[in-house]
Amino acid sequence: MIKIKTDKEIELLRIAGEITKNTLLEVEKYVKPGVTTKELDKIAYNFIKKNNATPSFLHYGGFPATICASVNEIVVHGFPDDKPLKEGDILSVDVGANYNGYHGDSARTFAVGKISAEKQKLIDVTKQSFFEGIKNIKAGNTVGDISSQVQRYVEKFGFGVVREMVGHGVGKELHEDPAVPNYGYAGLGPKLKKNMVIAIEPMVTAGDYRVIIDGWLCKTKDGSPSAHYENTVLITDDGVEILT
Repeated sequence: MIKIKTDKEIELLRIAGEITKNTLLEVEKYVKPGVTTKELDKIAYNFIKKNNATPSFLHYGGFPATICASVNEIVVHGFPDDKPLKEGDILSVDVGANYNGYHGDSARTFAVGKISAEKQKLIDVTKQSFFEGIKNIKAGNTVGDISSQVQRYVEKFGFGVVREMVGHGVGKELHEDPAVPNYGYAGLGPKLKKNMVIAIEPMVTAGDYRVIIDGWLCKTKDGSPSAHYENTVLITDDGVEILT
């Protein structure tokens, strides 16, 4: 069931979103060759707690950490570990903050030191595909309008759009209805209504779109690098408000 948020709920979601956004900005300061994703996880945990929130992901369905830390061919749900990041890696960090029972959810992909032109293009296209997805989106459109715009933009560059992992509603639960795929056809899917809150999160591969899922871990089947960009957004009468 798709939940339409009240004005009071939206205020709490704005605060949760702001904390989530600022957590990613804090983590980004420390992304460099030699740092471990476990160290980044601790930075995120401390920052969220300092801001009177709790990590949304920690213990969610048994997930063991504050952030999902996904390196190179890992699409999403990578566990933070003690392996130092290397020059030329790309790292996607996905994080959520729970403020007074309401969640923010957001992801960014960071360059570790100097990266290849192909990896930089992958990061840039993935980020821009989110903004293409929300162009002209407002109450009255459909989820498929977002999905089709993301897919068309990504595939123009010869990149792949992951099918198995999708965006979702956000609120008192971290994952709510509706599902928000990054591929599909305009005009299809649930209608967007004012005060719906959804996470739109393109997951893009430099090669084939197919993935292997092993427990939590989702990685590209062909070993090509992958990037992830996500924001939680509020649907309004005439557009969207980005909460993260």
